[in-house]
Amino acid sequence: MDFENIRNRSDEASSLEGHFLIAMPGMEDERFSRSVVYICAHSSSGAMGFIVNKAQPLSFAALLTQLEIVSDPNEIRLPQKGREVPVCQGGPVEQGRGFVLHSEDYDSESTVSVDDGIALTPTLDILKAISSGVGPSTAIMVLGYAGWSPGQLESEIAANGWLTCRADLDIVFDAELENKYTRALAILGINPAFLTSEAGHA
Repeated sequence: MDFENIRNRSDEASSLEGHFLIAMPGMEDERFSRSVVYICAHSSSGAMGFIVNKAQPLSFAALLTQLEIVSDPNEIRLPQKGREVPVCQGGPVEQGRGFVLHSEDYDSESTVSVDDGIALTPTLDILKAISSGVGPSTAIMVLGYAGWSPGQLESEIAANGWLTCRADLDIVFDAELENKYTRALAILGINPAFLTSEAGHA
């Protein structure tokens, strides 16, 4: 999926860029059950986003070691908060490909601004920067992404597969993944205990 092609065709009036998709209880695809997806590109060409509340079994320090960015996790020169950069299952597409969603205080040739306060960098350079303590102040690593063909996401929303709302970056970047689904629903004033598959979207 061509991230830039989707974004370049974005219609701001209807685009969900910078929004959350929150899975409804009736979500038929188990890969997206109780998921919170941050949409980073959406236009008539399709949509692309990242699940931000489902953990990978691999820690960030272990990932840096596996990619041979550092030879030992103890070489990562970061405060404890930096060592706890969450690594998420970003989606079912290209699960071996990594992306970093991060605060806008880091920039490289491959960095793309997604929305106010958040950017995306898909290269190893940012991992090297983080490992040496000169990366962004806030970041979340995702492996893989979620993609929708033209009109597919709109159809899923119309069929009550998803709720939508403006994204909260505190939720996106929070290392505590377990409560993100409930917190995202709370933006809409919804208690998950009372949520049914027949609800609409905001």
